[in-house]
Amino acid sequence: MGNLVINKNLLTEQNAKELIEVCPFGAISYNNGELDISSACKMCKMCVKKSNGVIEYKEDIKASIDKSEWKGICVYVDHCNGKIHRVTYELLGKAKELANVTGHPVYAVAVGSGMGKEIDKLLHYGVDKVFVYDNPAFKDFRIEPYAAAFCDFINEVKPSSVLIGATNLGRQLAPRVAARCKAGLTADCTVLEMKENTDLVQIRPAFGGNIMAQIISPDTRPQFCTARYKVFSEPKPTETASGEIVNMQLKDSMLTSAIEVLSSVDKPKDIDISESDVVVAVGRGASSETMRKYAAELADLLGGVVACTRPMVESNVFDAKRQIGLSGRTVKPKFIICLGISGAVQFAAGMKSSDCIVAVNTDKNAPIFNVAHYAVVGDVNEILPQLISKIKEAKSDV
Repeated sequence: MGNLVINKNLLTEQNAKELIEVCPFGAISYNNGELDISSACKMCKMCVKKSNGVIEYKEDIKASIDKSEWKGICVYVDHCNGKIHRVTYELLGKAKELANVTGHPVYAVAVGSGMGKEIDKLLHYGVDKVFVYDNPAFKDFRIEPYAAAFCDFINEVKPSSVLIGATNLGRQLAPRVAARCKAGLTADCTVLEMKENTDLVQIRPAFGGNIMAQIISPDTRPQFCTARYKVFSEPKPTETASGEIVNMQLKDSMLTSAIEVLSSVDKPKDIDISESDVVVAVGRGASSETMRKYAAELADLLGGVVACTRPMVESNVFDAKRQIGLSGRTVKPKFIICLGISGAVQFAAGMKSSDCIVAVNTDKNAPIFNVAHYAVVGDVNEILPQLISKIKEAKSDV
C-alpha cells in the first residue's frame, strides 16, 4: 500500500481548483490555503498524474524478512475426543507435495491431552517431526492456551507455511494465531501451490465463486491458510513409521484461560453428506415432491444420501446440512449423480473432485456437464423412474 503526499510548497489556489475538478470521487477540497484528501479517495491516482508534482504517491516501506530463517511446512493436528480428524491426513499429503518443491521438512503440531496412540499414526504419513503439546490443561478446547501453544511452536520452530483444516476448531484457532504472528490468513483454499522461493500460492474462490483468487504473502512468515475437508486427497499410510515425535512444554502462565468448561456433551449423530461414498444431488430441475421421493429411493438403493443445491435450502425444501457448494459442504464421494442441476461455479467447487460424476439435465450446454464424467441430456422426470426400475431389476437378478 501507499499514501498520497501533498507538496505544500507547490500548492497554489489555481492548481488546487484544477485538482478538485480532476478528482472523479469528489475527495479533494481546498479551505484556508490547505488542500485535503478525504476518505472518499479510491486511490485512482488521477490527481497524481495531473498535479505536476503537487500530489505524489509514495509506497510504504515494506519490512524485509529473511525467508531463509523460516523452513518447513506445518500441519495442525485437528482432533476431537482424542481422535484425529481426517482433514489432517489430507493436509499432510498436500504438505508433502509442497515440500517437494522447496526441499523443506514436513511438520505436524498437536495440542491435546493423552493422544499417544493417535499421534503415532501420523508417522505413517510422511511427516518428519511431530511436535506434541500434551497437558491435562488441553483436555477441553479453550482458545487461549491452544493459541499460546501454537504460537510457542511457531516461535521455536519457525515454519514457513502453516496448513489448518477449516473445521469448527480450525476456524477459531487459525485467525487468532495468525493475528498474534502479525501474518495474513487465507481461508477455505481449494488449491495450494508452492514457489521455489517458498512463497505459498493460496487459491480460493472469490466474488461468489466467479473468479479464483491467487493470494501470496511474500513479506510475512509464516503463511497461514485453511482448507476444507475433502478438498485434497488423503494419501495412503505407509507400512513402516518414519519421523520423530518431539514433546514440547509450556510455562504454566501460558496455560491460563478466562474460559471454564463445566461440561461437554457429544453432539447427536446426524447425516454427514461429506462422509458418504454415494450422493444423489437434487437441483431445481428435480424439485417436485415426486422427484424428491424418487431421489430418496435411488439413494437408498445405492446405499447413499440425498444432497441438494443452495436454492433448495433457501426454499426450505432441504436442511442446510445437505447443501453442497462453497456455502455448504464439500463432498468427494466415489459416485455422485446430479439431477436437474445446472452446475453453477459455487456448486461445482463443492463436488468436482468426486471419483465419478453423472449429470442429468435437459440443457445440453449446462455448466454441470463441464465437470461430469457422464452426461445425460434429457428430462430427469422421465429418466429417474426408469433408472430406479433398472437398478431394481439388476438387484433382483443377483
